[in-house]
Amino acid sequence: MTVFEKIIARELPADVVYETNEVLVFHDITPVAPVHCLVIPKKCIPRVAEAAGEDTLLLGKCLEAAAEAAKILGIEESGYRLVINNGADAGEAVPHLHIHLLGSRKLTWPPG
Repeated sequence: MTVFEKIIARELPADVVYETNEVLVFHDITPVAPVHCLVIPKKCIPRVAEAAGEDTLLLGKCLEAAAEAAKILGIEESGYRLVINNGADAGEAVPHLHIHLLGSRKLTWPPG
């Protein structure tokens, strides 16, 4: 069971920003920006490369949840970045698809 599955099951605490029946958004415990949340589907999809056609609607709901969380957190107008890491070389640390929602500061491109 991944750390995210334990958060979904409420076995581990999380500072939840937004939640639906299918998606959970919570603050990252090691933020790299003033606003840094994780958007996760409650269904465990190990990584984006392993998402199936049946997951298309759920992936869209993750993006909708990210946008809703950005509104709640007051960064909708100033802008924010969504990041998905796929695999170890990309920085994936937990094998449960998650989207990083970053904002509340000027973000440069390309990232470091």
